[in-house]
Amino acid sequence: MTSEVNGSLRVLGLDPGSRTTGWGCVAVEGSRSRLLACGCIEPPDNTPLPQRLALLAAELGVLLEQWRPAIAVLEEPFHGVNSRSLIVLAQARGALLATLAAREVTIEEYSPAEVKSAVTGNGRAGKDQVARMVAMLLPGAGRLRADASDALAVALCFAARRPLLRAAAAAGAR
Repeated sequence: MTSEVNGSLRVLGLDPGSRTTGWGCVAVEGSRSRLLACGCIEPPDNTPLPQRLALLAAELGVLLEQWRPAIAVLEEPFHGVNSRSLIVLAQARGALLATLAAREVTIEEYSPAEVKSAVTGNGRAGKDQVARMVAMLLPGAGRLRADASDALAVALCFAARRPLLRAAAAAGAR
């Protein structure tokens, strides 16, 4: 896939779900992030799970072709949901991860607390606080659906952690 272009790194944030998967693509330029696009993938409600998963994978493939991100970032699953929901979420994540891996996109994952902390400074922030900060950090984003906002928050988490990752890599090379 694509790496840095003119100092800009394209990052695709994903908020997996079998009913709605949020996505957001940002360009990370130094310490700044710029919104490129965002939205949601929503298979029809009456679609059986295997077909919803296939649709998620196909739609992600279209996004990868259109935006050519170098990195895809997902939030690790939250363990507080019921076991049935966690299984379905794991299947949706699997469809997305397999699609990303098949296209050789680098994958990063962060815990919900890491994402909230990176975006708001508080690892226990509520969804509304995260959404407000995403809108502030990405001018022009406006009012977003929760799934798209969450996906952008994950991408912003990567952008915030990127200088630390670079420093750690440089230190390891010595």
